[in-house]
Amino acid sequence: MNKNNLLKFIQKYSLGGLIESVAWNAEGTKLSVRFISDDKTLLGEVEFNAYTSTPMNVGIYTTSLLKNMIGVLDNDLTLKVDKAGDKSVSLKLSSDETETSYQLADLGVIPPVPDLKQLPDFNIDIEMASTMIDKFIKAKGALSDVDTFTVFTEGGDLKMAIGYSSISTNRVTFTATKSFDGEVKPISFSAKYLKEILTANKEATSAKLKVSTDGLANVQFQIDDFVCKYYLVEISN
Repeated sequence: MNKNNLLKFIQKYSLGGLIESVAWNAEGTKLSVRFISDDKTLLGEVEFNAYTSTPMNVGIYTTSLLKNMIGVLDNDLTLKVDKAGDKSVSLKLSSDETETSYQLADLGVIPPVPDLKQLPDFNIDIEMASTMIDKFIKAKGALSDVDTFTVFTEGGDLKMAIGYSSISTNRVTFTATKSFDGEVKPISFSAKYLKEILTANKEATSAKLKVSTDGLANVQFQIDDFVCKYYLVEISN
């Protein structure tokens, strides 16, 4: 397997080290992972659809450690799961004359990810061109202590603001193309998570943020052999 593709896979779910404990599932040409944040306001799934190594269903407890160990290896990787009976105990990755052995976790200690079987209607679409993506990332960096971004209407326009409050605050506000008729009461989500989602998928030329007034937001990417789906749960300001 190509090392850069494996690191991209990790990057797209670990989100700058915010997500650590996950289960990797590999079957056929698909390597996939589902994940949930510690505060349960972010859920997601990442698929890599050009996988060429061994099948597996294994627990990765500390993704950041595995990522650093992969960094030691050359570009062409071989993956192998070592077992003791039916239990997967280690993931061995090798290239040329170098081999790493990463100790796997019991799947029972990996945080369970609920199925999102009945999604609400996403009645608000916000088109994020590459310029808006860059500005959002920079704005969150400037307002590093701000936890949320908020979608709302003001003066008939659809707005998205980092640092929104009913009182005067430090904030950065973007005006979006309105995709519907009607007013939207302020609804807030994690700015930190959206920043890391956009950063992990920066090769995308655009993104569409879909928002439901029922309290869920969704952003998806399909880039080369990667399919990434992220769901943000409303946060009360």
